[in-house]
Parts: sequence; structure tokens; C-alpha cells
Amino acid sequence: MDYRPANCAEPAPDKDLRKGIALDGRGTHFKSEPPQVWDDTLAKTAEDWAHACLWEHGPPNLLRFLGQNLSVRTGRYRSILQLVKPWYDEVKDYSFPYPRDCNPRCPLRCYGPMCTHYTQMVWATSNKVGCAVHTCHNMNVWGSVWKRATYLVCNYSPKGNWIGEAPYKVGVPCSACPPSYGGSCSNNMCFPALKTNYLHWFK
Repeated sequence: MDYRPANCAEPAPDKDLRKGIALDGRGTHFKSEPPQVWDDTLAKTAEDWAHACLWEHGPPNLLRFLGQNLSVRTGRYRSILQLVKPWYDEVKDYSFPYPRDCNPRCPLRCYGPMCTHYTQMVWATSNKVGCAVHTCHNMNVWGSVWKRATYLVCNYSPKGNWIGEAPYKVGVPCSACPPSYGGSCSNNMCFPALKTNYLHWFK
């Protein structure tokens, strides 16, 4: 993929971005996890925020309802997979069902273990996702101006990362699916017995 023009945010319908979001590998040990579906409305809100080129979560009026992961890189172009993979790699600092050492020190510059990107990715009830990637010029990141930054925003609904709650239940896959799903199971995930825009890139 090439860089896109500076004023062209990508609302992420392309296969590369959706495939990258599927990196979380849901369903291996989860009892009641529904598949994640792509949501165009979430993608549009992510596009709007990516276009603002602000290295912070937002907008505030939506964060009450949405979970959000951010990723930014500069220098040579990073693929969507490269932008998403660090979120999942935080699994090494997470001990199910509660964080072992997942309390980075912020806000001037975050350092130390972090795992909330990972937990939002695998949060069982966050079954909708929409993302956008945008090339920002002169983006302020931790007090430094990045001349050409690749900025990825992913919004999740319903939001996850509730304090004191585990992101999923462990057990026999599909053993606790909601009754409304009609007992359907696909790739070890609860699956509604109707047509959806399930992300086939999990396969």
C-alpha cells in the first residue's frame, strides 16, 4: 500500500485493514464470544477523529459509549497489520482474568506495561468495530512533531475495559451463547442464525 494524500482519510473498507483488525484471533477458549462485525458508522466516527490528527482519545462526547484504540507510526510506511499487532502483543503483560502488571505511567509519555489495547480487542461484548487510517503531517505526538505520521483509529461498541471485569469467559467454545443466537456456532464463536457481515478474514 502507498501513502494516501495528506487530506485523504481512509474509512477502512479495504481488506487489509479489516484483516488487520481480525488479528485478535477470537474464539479459541471463549464460552460466549460473538463474532465481531464491521460497522460503517463506527468507521465514520474513526475517520473523523483520524482526520483531526490529535494524538489523544476522542471525541469526549462519544467515549462514554465507545471503546477506542489508537496507533501511530512515522518514518517508512507501516502496514495495517504492523499498526495493529502491538495491541495484541500486549497479551504478554496481561494475566487472565485480571491484569498482572498493566498500569503504564502517563500522561507526559506512557512507559511501562500496557494491556488495555489488547483487552479492548478481545472484549467479549464489543462485537462491533470500525476503523480508519490517515496520513497526518506535523502531528504532535508526546511533545514531538512528526512530519508524516500514519495514524490508525479503531472504535469498538459496546465499549469494553470495565474496571474489575474480565474481558471474556473461559470454557468450552459456544457453551454459553445467547438464546437469541439459536445455538449457532462458527469458528468456535457464537454466531447468529441469520446473515451478518461477519469478518471472514478470521479464517
